[in-house]
Amino acid sequence: MDLESVKRYLEGDEDEKAKESKVAKLPHRFLERFVTNGLKVDLIEPGRIVCSMKIPPHLLNAGNFLHGGATATLVDLIGSAVIYTAGVSHSGVSVEINVSYLDAAFLDEEIEIESKALRVGKAVAVVSVELRKKKTAKIIAQGRHTKYFAPRSNL
Repeated sequence: MDLESVKRYLEGDEDEKAKESKVAKLPHRFLERFVTNGLKVDLIEPGRIVCSMKIPPHLLNAGNFLHGGATATLVDLIGSAVIYTAGVSHSGVSVEINVSYLDAAFLDEEIEIESKALRVGKAVAVVSVELRKKKTAKIIAQGRHTKYFAPRSNL
C-alpha cells in the first residue's frame, strides 16, 4: 500500500470529512460502554472481580476474532474497577498497561475476565487481568495494569 493510501485509510476520504462527524456526536465515555456492552459481573469481592461476556460482532477485528484494542480496553476497565473493591475512592491514572495475547476469541464465544488487585497502596496500585475461554479455561490474554494515585489536597 502506498503512503497516500495509508493516509486516506487513517484520515478518511474527502467525502467523509465533508459530512458532519458522527464521532463528534457520540456520548461522553462512549468507548467504555461500547466495549463492555453485554458484560456480566459473576463475582465481586474485595480485590477480585470475575466477569463474563459473549464476543459481539462490533468487537471483532478484520480476522473475525476479538480485537486487540478491545482486549486492552477490557484490561484497563476491569483492572481499574477492581481497585475500587479494595476500598479506594478513586482508581488513579494509568502509568502502564501491558497485554500478552495468547489465543483468539471468536464471535459469540463466551469469555471470562478475572481481575485481581495485586497491590493497592497509598500511591500505586497494580492489578492483573486474565481473559479466558469460558468453556475450556484456555487463556486468551493476560494483562497487568499499574495506576498512580496523585496526592489529593486536604483543602
